[in-house]
Amino acid sequence: MDGVLSKVLAGHRRRVNLTQEDLAGRAGLSVRSIRDLENGRVARPRPSTLGLLADALGLSPGERQRFLGAATAKPAGPRQLPLDVPGFCGRDAELAALDDLLDRADTAVAVATIAGLAGVGKTTLAVHWAHRVADRFPDGQLYADLRGFGPEPAVSDPADVLRAFLEALDVSPARIPAGTDARAALYRDLLSDRRMLVVLDNARDDDQVRPLLPGAGAGVVVVTSRDRLAGLFAVAGARPLTLDVLTGSQARVLLAARVGAGRLAVDPRATTRIVAATAGLPLALTMVAARVAVHPAFPLAAFADDLDVTADLRRVFSWSYGALAEPAAHLFRLLGLHPGPEVTAPAAAALAGRPAGGMTPCLRELARLHLLVEHRPGRFLMHDLVRDYAAAIAEQDRDARERLYRHLLAEAGAAAAALQPQWLTPLPQPAVTPAPEAARRFFAAEHQVLTATVRQAAEQGFDGYAWRLAWCLAAWLTPGGRWVDSAVVQRIALDAARRCGDPLGTATASRMLARAETRLGHLDDAESHLREAYDLYRDLGDLGGQAQTLHNLAEILQMAGRSGEAVTAAGDAVALHRRAGHRDREARSLNALGWLLGLDANYAEAIACCTAALAVQRERGDRNGQGATLDSLAFTYDRLGKPARAAAAAEEAVRLFRESGDRYHEAETLGRLGDIRTAAGEHAAAAHAWRAAVRIFDDLDDPAAAGLRRRLGSAAPAHAGSGS
Repeated sequence: MDGVLSKVLAGHRRRVNLTQEDLAGRAGLSVRSIRDLENGRVARPRPSTLGLLADALGLSPGERQRFLGAATAKPAGPRQLPLDVPGFCGRDAELAALDDLLDRADTAVAVATIAGLAGVGKTTLAVHWAHRVADRFPDGQLYADLRGFGPEPAVSDPADVLRAFLEALDVSPARIPAGTDARAALYRDLLSDRRMLVVLDNARDDDQVRPLLPGAGAGVVVVTSRDRLAGLFAVAGARPLTLDVLTGSQARVLLAARVGAGRLAVDPRATTRIVAATAGLPLALTMVAARVAVHPAFPLAAFADDLDVTADLRRVFSWSYGALAEPAAHLFRLLGLHPGPEVTAPAAAALAGRPAGGMTPCLRELARLHLLVEHRPGRFLMHDLVRDYAAAIAEQDRDARERLYRHLLAEAGAAAAALQPQWLTPLPQPAVTPAPEAARRFFAAEHQVLTATVRQAAEQGFDGYAWRLAWCLAAWLTPGGRWVDSAVVQRIALDAARRCGDPLGTATASRMLARAETRLGHLDDAESHLREAYDLYRDLGDLGGQAQTLHNLAEILQMAGRSGEAVTAAGDAVALHRRAGHRDREARSLNALGWLLGLDANYAEAIACCTAALAVQRERGDRNGQGATLDSLAFTYDRLGKPARAAAAAEEAVRLFRESGDRYHEAETLGRLGDIRTAAGEHAAAAHAWRAAVRIFDDLDDPAAAGLRRRLGSAAPAHAGSGS
């Protein structure tokens, strides 16, 4: 389901002021059924269920018609398939075998494996078939290149693929579990009632694929690999297809589709020699056809004479390479330096040291000769074999590498500044920053390239770029709760910074690694890294770095039950921020100190700290900071037995969080407001706040909604007659 019905259902429920539990009771359905419908997890709800809901909601005839219509609205699930290959031909038997899966997919998940040697056309077949039957999968299509036969560090981790799939299925990043098993379980649950097509391309082995298989539902999974993946036959009942090289007649059909049957008929012997020399490999045939097509006056015999009868693919690649104009040829040699997996025109321009506007023709020329594939609009991929060839003839140009790294750092640094303007940054302030939404789109598109670049830069001795790019990635990974990914990147960054003897880089990477380790529950490691960072910042005379490190340390100490040390660390952070003249960060650390003092029942001091922080934040226009400080004040006033002041602070915090778009903290403060209202005996107002919080947590798919539902359930008898 695309979210149309889920939004309509939630809207009607809220209009009549019902909780999900209330609606479930009225309709005679389970609470989970209501929750799954509102979260968009049910692809095809039963008509009887819809009728029960319409009755329970008391819909008018017009509302009922629109409600039922929302259930049949065309879904807008993920559509991740790469571009189809134009002029696909042949493989009729294999297409028919894949078509047979559609009947099996009506009652269970059907799995097919397409195995064969490199360049035989496995991906082309899978993607073409997927496009041909896409309309049979109304809940969407998922695609992942598992990069199973690239360099070891580039092979896709199933956990990373699952994260991308879950995000495509509209799971909030904060709700995505950390482990592969937990992610796989959530993925299987989401696909259990959807009809989806999943294409897993270029798999390395069975172990890489198994976590990515749905457990139930009505759908199809197509896996391509150079390996036979025999283990999937027993585990998933996979139907094996082995893709062989093209027969002579099939190869002729492919050539004719690209250069014209008339031209082949002029010299059938030369055609036969070309087919034999390319050994029936579609990749080789396509490249030969590209050369033949761009030389219409040349006789076919000239191409046949030039081909090595051993069918050496490098010979074929060299033809395409040799047909390039020098700017495109130069770019191809430089692309052997790019870390992958995708390249854009701006990145290509950086490598070549040329204006970005001049790169698109070069990229199009490389795509025309099949040395690149435009995988998505404006984003280009190389086939593994072509990448190997490019790497073999690559210009070992350190200046080109540095130009690429400098370009990526400039783009990533500006995007990071847009997402995290309050962060302590090791980079110069960019002249222009994008809008936050544009920054998020940049990282979503480029994070794989950036991660690969961090690793490559460290391996190639560009350690300064490695740790700085890692810091930029943290600005995107951290808000999304991608703690495992962040830890991996920051460990590379820390090693790189230590290797080049950069104290600022070592301190920065240590501090960012500690943030990830804290969220992963590795408190001892996090504390060790923060103390190393603090010593380095102190030696550098960097007051802001010391202060921010102590601010982070205070959280760890509180989590470890060392509240006295936490208060001391937060207090020292405030003092150092003040000395450094960082008023915004000083105010945030003052709030952290106030919160810690409130937890320790030092209410007067807590209020003094938070009041001082609030004054600065109001002066500086830090709305999100004001919301956090007012939430701390609400907590403290509630503990002091001053419900009116607590409620006023909480209500203002809710408004500020709402205005700044911070829905999570808006919901968290609404939950606190409900507690405050309950303590004051204002049960109807409490229920109203809790319901509002539940709605937001449900939208965010956050488990905090369950605790608030329990509070609503236990409080219901106390205010059943209040009309709320």
